[in-house]
Amino acid sequence: MKAYWKEQLLAQSDDTIMVENNHYFPPESLDMKYFITSDKTSRCPWKGTANYYSINVDDDVNKDAAWYYSEPKQAAMDIKDRIAFWRGVIIIE
Repeated sequence: MKAYWKEQLLAQSDDTIMVENNHYFPPESLDMKYFITSDKTSRCPWKGTANYYSINVDDDVNKDAAWYYSEPKQAAMDIKDRIAFWRGVIIIE
């Protein structure tokens, strides 16, 4: 699977985990030069607290467009530290 935004490859992996129609990429599959740590968090009843990254491609920022669970609840341990995308990031096979 590959994650793109603004035609830039952000992540690529043969080892994504699908949860609620989202591909969760392993952290080592990301090209971290495009990711900015965000202060945003959100809460999922069964996964726990999500943290976010904004994505920066050619000085165009997609705010809070990637999320991950660094300390998920037990039911979501399979996606611990894996990153999923939204807000226009395209996932293709």
